[in-house]
Amino acid sequence: MTYRLGVDVGGTFTDLLLFDQTSGKFWRHKTPSTPHDSSEGILNGVTAICEKAGISPSDVEFFLHGTTVATNAVLEGKGARVGLITTQGYRQVMQIARSFVPGGLAGWIVWPKPEPLAALQDTVEIAGRMDADGNEISPIDDDEIRASLTALRDAGVQALTVSLVNAYLNGAHEKRVGELAAEIMPEIPVSLSHEVLPEMQEYERTLTTVANASVRPVMRRYIRNLRDKLRGAGMAGSLSLLRSDGGLMSSEKSEEHPVSLLMSGPAGGVTGAIWVGKNSGIKNILTLDVGGTSTDVALIEGLEARRQRDTEVGHLKVRASALDVKTVGAGGGSIAYVPELTKALRVGPQSAGAVPGPVAYQKGGTLPTVTDANVVLGYLPENLLGGTFQLDREGAKKAVQTIADALGIGLMEAARGIIDIVNENMFGALRMISVQQGYDPRDFALMGFGGAGPLHVNAVARLTGSWPAVSPVSPGVLCALGDATTRMRTETARSFSKRVADTAEEDVIAVLDEMARQTRAELLAEGIAEADITSLFELDVRYEGQAFEVPLSIDPETLRRDGLKAVTGRFDAEHLRLFTFNMDSAHELVNLRAVAVGPALDLPAPKLPQSDGNLDRAKIRDHELWADGAMVPAAIYDRALLQAGDVIPGPAIVVEMDSTTLIEAGCNGTVDHVGNILINPDLVKQA
Repeated sequence: MTYRLGVDVGGTFTDLLLFDQTSGKFWRHKTPSTPHDSSEGILNGVTAICEKAGISPSDVEFFLHGTTVATNAVLEGKGARVGLITTQGYRQVMQIARSFVPGGLAGWIVWPKPEPLAALQDTVEIAGRMDADGNEISPIDDDEIRASLTALRDAGVQALTVSLVNAYLNGAHEKRVGELAAEIMPEIPVSLSHEVLPEMQEYERTLTTVANASVRPVMRRYIRNLRDKLRGAGMAGSLSLLRSDGGLMSSEKSEEHPVSLLMSGPAGGVTGAIWVGKNSGIKNILTLDVGGTSTDVALIEGLEARRQRDTEVGHLKVRASALDVKTVGAGGGSIAYVPELTKALRVGPQSAGAVPGPVAYQKGGTLPTVTDANVVLGYLPENLLGGTFQLDREGAKKAVQTIADALGIGLMEAARGIIDIVNENMFGALRMISVQQGYDPRDFALMGFGGAGPLHVNAVARLTGSWPAVSPVSPGVLCALGDATTRMRTETARSFSKRVADTAEEDVIAVLDEMARQTRAELLAEGIAEADITSLFELDVRYEGQAFEVPLSIDPETLRRDGLKAVTGRFDAEHLRLFTFNMDSAHELVNLRAVAVGPALDLPAPKLPQSDGNLDRAKIRDHELWADGAMVPAAIYDRALLQAGDVIPGPAIVVEMDSTTLIEAGCNGTVDHVGNILINPDLVKQA
């Protein structure tokens, strides 16, 4: 038997999902996260889930992990002190940056410019230069480089970046600096720009490589610590981490290229949603991943998630492929408050997190949160996690009453106000990845997951018009399911700045084929069979004179058959969708990328028995909840006892080990053949 274990570490809970690849059976587990050392929570979960399945950790062949360690290091400013070596005359490359100020109209008046990840005092210049064709104009000086490296080592840098002008065309000078660094500072990790990002644009290449260097020591400690503890527990299988673009990367490569992991955490939910969509027959999905601290949203079209060329974390924007995920500070732990100045209710982005958490969790929290409002309204029953977790409804009422008093309204109106505002925040994020990208949200289903997603998905679907609202099986651990079912992926890039009209197709294909061989070799080294590797090509295209480009994917066969005309045609269509116009200018190729992906895990979801039409088998008890301005009768159902074809009339609550689904008044929830709950408006009642 082959077991795969997916592990997703969130701010509040660590989620685990164990698959038996032979039978398709799976086990799930949630355990509190341990922010001081994530590996502790992971090991607690590994021990518990293996006991549930009746196996030992040594039976797990694949350990697949999504992590926010690199993300948090950037957000909290806890990356390493980075030394930067650049070409003479380019010492201020990080300070000059790009002349772009984010924010609204007031941004130019007051905008605290973020500190560069490599300080000016830790940046040194060296002689030597390559030209724009990659030919050496002037040589480097080993003695000068040794002196610079010694000075940086003595200054106390913890990581080193080497980013020389035009190195993306010829990395010989950077390699030599790297060799000398290995002699002079053997313990310090070195990141070379032509290896991390072999593309033109000096600032983006330098920034991305510096970001990589900044999180390398943190990630190296984390990965080695986790690997040692897992080995100590008897787990001998392979350890892979989830990349920002939704693929997998070996733990060894993750230590060298952690810049590809900056959006590792949210990517798991998107890949999990694709797996659910594939099994339930839903191809177009908006995802709503609601955790304790934040909500992540993404768009999936034709079972393909939208990717972008840049990864954004806080103020940092690096050139690394990532799924197009937008995040807002709206989660179960988001704190509600009424500012003295405006007397208007606000929710988030501040969060109670795992500690002290919502008041209802009885872990010392005192401030009212979204979770507390859900408890007060009756949307979240007092028994959670299969009855092992008792909620304090009276404590939640007292906390929310402070909001009601501040606003001069009733308790239930205040609680519902908190929920309405957090739902609007989620709606705003969904508009960013749909309407603002040229998509109509009414053409998509809305899938809610994470611990609190199914509680809000029905209400948010009303705002977006995205039906059905989907509550997948095991929504609380869907990110871990995504980690467990995703594919190995690697990519390489190269700048290719030419007009399409002046470019021979065979030249483009030759370069892409060469890069494809390189990426396939990387996966072969990971033990993946040649026949199981799929190659894909990506091209960045723009109109001549534009300052930005649009990335396009194309498979090798289509490119060989239809040529570059197929690429420019698709670019025009995408440009029209994004910006509502096209230009008469010539098309320009900017960058080429080759992607290699491993085999897809063909894992069908187990089917449920057909409904006998009697919902009483799944009914736990009658209940009351707040709807349409009053407490109304409802029912609570046990999800484990539902069958395919069951139709649950709202208002109703469906509980399971890791999440709670709310079906609102005026809606029905239908259970599909694999157990997903599809919520739609009850058109008969509305008529």
